[in-house]
Amino acid sequence: MIRALFAGLSGLFAALLGGCSAVDVLNALVRSDTYSSQTAIAYGPSTRERLDVYVPRDRDASKPPAGYPIVVFFYGGSWSRGERADYRFVGEALASRGFIVVVPDYRLYPEVAYPAFLEDSARAVAWAHREGPRYGGDASRLYVMGHSAGAYNAAMLALDARWLRPAGLTPAVLEGWIGLAGPYDFLPSELPDVQSVFHHPDYPAGAQPVEHVTRNAPRTFLGAARTDNVVNPTRSTQQLADRLATASVPVELVFYEHVNHYMLAGALARPLRFLAPVLDDVTSFIRDGLPADRRGRPSAPG
Repeated sequence: MIRALFAGLSGLFAALLGGCSAVDVLNALVRSDTYSSQTAIAYGPSTRERLDVYVPRDRDASKPPAGYPIVVFFYGGSWSRGERADYRFVGEALASRGFIVVVPDYRLYPEVAYPAFLEDSARAVAWAHREGPRYGGDASRLYVMGHSAGAYNAAMLALDARWLRPAGLTPAVLEGWIGLAGPYDFLPSELPDVQSVFHHPDYPAGAQPVEHVTRNAPRTFLGAARTDNVVNPTRSTQQLADRLATASVPVELVFYEHVNHYMLAGALARPLRFLAPVLDDVTSFIRDGLPADRRGRPSAPG
């Protein structure tokens, strides 16, 4: 029975995160009383350079004196698919814990290839750093977070200074970063979609996060499904955690049982948090970066 349940959920989230209508069902279950939002805000000239902002609704109960931590979340989809509106469940989840959440779209293949989506991601982070305080955020408590390909984007911004530099920023502007099931060492790839994105067979030098670990990297949370058949958790997540630890970077590593690559993100959704404590762990990681008198409280239970 349990095995059948997880198999069914696996199929649901494979479809859901692939852009099918199941996401509408999931987002229909999102509470609307935990946040307010503004949508389709331009952060760059392209029609894909738009973002949504989620703000905790109960400001008096949850807002630290200097403002809410700000989390920029990048979704996955092999850099070739994805829509920010499909991730309202992520915006609600993190906003309900007392964080400003920014969910940007970014240009995708075949419109662009590496590294254009990193340039877009950096512009979204620069926007959050600049504009976040207008929404009650604390720009000194800025995090990047992502799932799958989005975790790659977050990792590259956190570890490789090339991408934030054009905006006048460095990775030091980040209080930390969070990667869920990210590909951090994956080239050369056997996947045709990924090969095209990264210019197979002429893979660019320095295109993998594991190549950019230094002792100056921001504190890190890495989560992965113990059995992930999409992104190898040993080659990517474990290896990156080991390199960060060797460089004396504070890193928290969690392998989750009973979820797969897709359900790791799905477990952030309110109806499915019983699957794995991903939201609790991410919340604790962010709040542990705040002084005790500035951690605030979740704006709503759950």
